[in-house]
Amino acid sequence: MRILKEDCTGLVIDLQERLFPHMHQYQSLLQRTRVLIEGLKLLQVQIMVTEQYPKGLGPTLEPVRLALNEIPAIQKTAFSCCDEPSFSGEAGKLSRRTWIICGIETHVCVLQTVTDLISMNHVPVVVADATSSRNPLDKQVALERMRQEGAIVTTTESILFELARVSGTALFKSISNLVK
Repeated sequence: MRILKEDCTGLVIDLQERLFPHMHQYQSLLQRTRVLIEGLKLLQVQIMVTEQYPKGLGPTLEPVRLALNEIPAIQKTAFSCCDEPSFSGEAGKLSRRTWIICGIETHVCVLQTVTDLISMNHVPVVVADATSSRNPLDKQVALERMRQEGAIVTTTESILFELARVSGTALFKSISNLVK
């Protein structure tokens, strides 16, 4: 199945100040997430962002917030974004079926959101190098489960080039510079 940018929405799940430093390989996670966000913006893919209980976990991490250019975060207490009425309301307004997903933690909020999106006949595309958990085994098992449930698992560079489709354009050059 080919993933087309015209049918995509980006989803950044819970990259928050107090939880983020506890993620496995968090520096790499931050770098890949920023590349993904910048690439989606270049491709003109709409992006949504969530925060899990910001009173306890803090706001979205500042470098991520800056990359998102003031896209307002949807606050939630449910683990699955789909269980949050304000998220469901906004998502319901979109006619796009494919969700490009990054965030934390892979085995909790990302997993539950992905399985709910699948049950709603959406196509979740989980960007493995832009997700993390505190424990690498939790992430690995969650990615395997999501794949078994029907999610597509990919990497930042792979999805950005797939969405760009062709080389030799200004867009391709911009994305190439991002992923270097």
